[in-house]
Amino acid sequence: MLRVDGPLAPAPGTPGQPVLRWHSRARTIDGVAAELGKIWANISLTAPGDGGEPERRIAARSSVMNLVVVAGRGEVGERAAAIIEGLTGRHPSRTVVVSQADPDGPAWIDAQIQAYCVLPSDTAPETCSELVYLTCGGESGQHLAGLIAPLLIHDLPVTAWWPNETHFEARATKELLSMADRVIVDGAGWAGDGLDRLVEMARLPRAFGVEISDFALIRQARWREAIASTFDRPALMPYIGHLDRIEVHYAAADGAAGMANVVRPLYHVAWLAARLGMVVEQPFRAGDQSWSGYDAVLRLGRRRVPVGLRPMESTAPRGTTLAVELHAMRGRSQLWVEVTAYADGVVVQASLDSQSMRERRFLAPRKREPELLAETIDAAGRDSISGEILAMAARLVDR
Repeated sequence: MLRVDGPLAPAPGTPGQPVLRWHSRARTIDGVAAELGKIWANISLTAPGDGGEPERRIAARSSVMNLVVVAGRGEVGERAAAIIEGLTGRHPSRTVVVSQADPDGPAWIDAQIQAYCVLPSDTAPETCSELVYLTCGGESGQHLAGLIAPLLIHDLPVTAWWPNETHFEARATKELLSMADRVIVDGAGWAGDGLDRLVEMARLPRAFGVEISDFALIRQARWREAIASTFDRPALMPYIGHLDRIEVHYAAADGAAGMANVVRPLYHVAWLAARLGMVVEQPFRAGDQSWSGYDAVLRLGRRRVPVGLRPMESTAPRGTTLAVELHAMRGRSQLWVEVTAYADGVVVQASLDSQSMRERRFLAPRKREPELLAETIDAAGRDSISGEILAMAARLVDR
């Protein structure tokens, strides 16, 4: 266990590997702010060079944003902190990871303050950022915005990340949203079918002026690219405007089909509807039976397009998309497309008038949380498609 408070010995870093350069603790918010102020006044800016002479290696603070992680439980915060540490060189930030403990006890806080630095190359100065791991108990945990606001770099944007369940209706959440520019969630991890929470999230851009990024949607980029590529073939392109049926199959456990989170399968439909300019004629409704799934009706021009989300017994995590099926009818000609995915890629199968076409396989590994977070940060302010998909998803649910 690390016990040193203050700057650590400036041992040379390995290019690309984060190095802990500062560690201290505090029990008050004023104390945390004071420790953050000490870092760049006291941390050594030199390290031994090749000839033994000191060389400047550690740059001044290079944060490009504030990142607030609402972890809830301690283990979630530790996982998030490890992910952020790995992004130090690529996306330096001042990060505050908040975990709550003992909500019924007296008010208290315990904070660890750290500075991590990455050496981009053997000749470049280090890029550094700060991490505050804040645990709060009792009444302190009900006023997160008041704890976090004094710790932010006020001229930088604020991104709020909820790695697990997000309670948009909670007062503490609303207070944080009023400070944020961007919100990151993972809708695939929400309880139940996730649809009520999705509708609540769709209201946030108008209510709080925030940009939304959902890992559940970003993960599906490989599916979207594969589906779109199907219609790049000249023989199939005319069929895109003649869809007459969409079905998405998702994983469900035996006897628990109605308990699966369906945010991911819903997003497939919302993407297709948004990009093709479809109109929601009947929003999704759950069937009477547990395994009947959800049904909706879209309109594409004059054509009514039935849509189904269908549960399938599977060992995959509940709610995982198993297949996207499209059917189109152009005159008397029929097109059938099935898209499936596995850990490292996506497979597209199509048949035109019952004649199978050459199978297409795309190498596209499933993205993990560090990649998702990095991609989300990279796309700040440039992702208009996600907003369109989220708005369409909310219209498809209409709760």
